[in-house]
Amino acid sequence: MIKGKFAELILAGKKTTTIRLGRVVPKSNEVIIHSNGRPIAEAKIKNVTYKKIKELTDEDAKKDGYSSLQELLNDLKNIYKTDLDINIEVTVIEFEVIKRFDEIDVKDIYLGFSPHTIAVLANRYLRDILSKDERNVVNHMLRYKNIRITTIKMFGSLNKRWVTRNILRRLLAKLMDKGVINIDQGVLEKLATVSIFWRRYLRKKIGANTSYEYQQGTLP
Repeated sequence: MIKGKFAELILAGKKTTTIRLGRVVPKSNEVIIHSNGRPIAEAKIKNVTYKKIKELTDEDAKKDGYSSLQELLNDLKNIYKTDLDINIEVTVIEFEVIKRFDEIDVKDIYLGFSPHTIAVLANRYLRDILSKDERNVVNHMLRYKNIRITTIKMFGSLNKRWVTRNILRRLLAKLMDKGVINIDQGVLEKLATVSIFWRRYLRKKIGANTSYEYQQGTLP
């Protein structure tokens, strides 16, 4: 979990590394960054290097969002609750944000989120409220990272790919309902003009008796 001030620096492209005590081996080359209890971005790990504390520089600290090496060392000491020997090894993980979760693509059926990312978020934040079908899709997407393979493994052919897609959109809606993904009213209104699914979602969200009028006509 990233502190709020660092989350802002990450989204602004000013924090491009994270330094961890000890030798850390990332499990994946893509990670989801969380702050204040919710995901804020997806990042790709570009490089991993190992140094001793005595080899760290002010430049290393600034890339990690600190104003000086001493500030970084003080924070590491507080986080890990230990004295820092100069020969202790640290891991410097360099990353690049590839998807900000506050940037929504209204032209994409998944709003700019990859199916695999939707599955990762659902597995973390919706685990206790997933239906059997939703859990099945999530498990397959986590394993295969691909709609095509997921559909074949689940249904034996691609004829039911539309089922997989609908479930993924349903998971997105649940993530929005839970506040994991925040989409403002204006974006929802744009989505409703181009997608039946999101039109129905908006209608449910603001009430079936709404008199809201869209640019392309009144909500049916």
